[in-house]
Amino acid sequence: MTDKPNDPPVPAIAPDNEQTIAASPPAAVPPPAAVPPPAAAPPPAAAALAAAGASPTPRINIISDSVGDSAATIAVAAASQFTEGNCIIQRLPNANRLEQIEAFVDGLLEASGGEEIVVFYTIADPSLRTAMEGLVEGRNVAAVDLLGPAIAAIAEATGMHPLGKPGLIRRTDPAYFDRVAAMEFAVDHDDGRNPEELSQADIVLIGASRTSKTPLSIYLAMQGYRVANVPLALGTEPPRQLFELERSRVFGLTSQAELLSEIRTRRLGNALEVAGEYASQQYVQDDLDEARSLMRRLGVIVVRTDNRAIEETAQEILRYYGQAHPSRTDSR
Repeated sequence: MTDKPNDPPVPAIAPDNEQTIAASPPAAVPPPAAVPPPAAAPPPAAAALAAAGASPTPRINIISDSVGDSAATIAVAAASQFTEGNCIIQRLPNANRLEQIEAFVDGLLEASGGEEIVVFYTIADPSLRTAMEGLVEGRNVAAVDLLGPAIAAIAEATGMHPLGKPGLIRRTDPAYFDRVAAMEFAVDHDDGRNPEELSQADIVLIGASRTSKTPLSIYLAMQGYRVANVPLALGTEPPRQLFELERSRVFGLTSQAELLSEIRTRRLGNALEVAGEYASQQYVQDDLDEARSLMRRLGVIVVRTDNRAIEETAQEILRYYGQAHPSRTDSR
């Protein structure tokens, strides 16, 4: 796991609606045993990529009746299992007619020069999904239906009938506007701003500088939680409103002094000569010790952020928060 205090890099956009995405490199593979056990069959998405493994950068084509973000996320996850860890994504969004899809696939096959192409598709309409299956059958296409089997499994287990409508995950319903409001709240209450409104927050994050308070606030806000964060600086008293909050809503963030010193040094850049003490390991250690002392006084849960992805840290916070506030968690 890797600490991610900084914003993730923005993927480069390639021409012709292509997107080049870099995934994290895979862990080193240990030497094989003398008699290796039989390998499990790879999942369809990974198998499709393996079929196109001649290129160091797999090209994954996405067909979606919405915007294709769900398929893109799975494409990146599948590509991360390969050596280079990169992939080129080309999308056909808002595909609601077979003619659109056929023209897109024909163009891909022509451009491939006879090589097999990989297509991930998410289509909610069952009739169009069936037509898509017939379109690629017998052609040089490694096609993966990402949505159909999931819908079928839910329908079989529950007896419910799927709606078959695209884009429902992006409805502008009350939950959508709650997320927008939560994002605005996180921005307005970042880095200790508007402390008089801390009581309005679902979650308050506290910690020394560069312990990932802002990235976590934004991520949690995207889940619909109103999050404020308060920096704890050496020798500085935090706002009095912090001591009035319900303890189950406040979470302390901490990290290793050595790692935090490296992060601060990188962030200072050319200003290191004039503000180097801020990044020195001793200063960082004192900063963390004082912050941890305040967290003990407050009696809040402390969460480590070092060598962890933002998503992983957020899930730990939400697990504790959900135990104390189940109704708030269940409503999301």
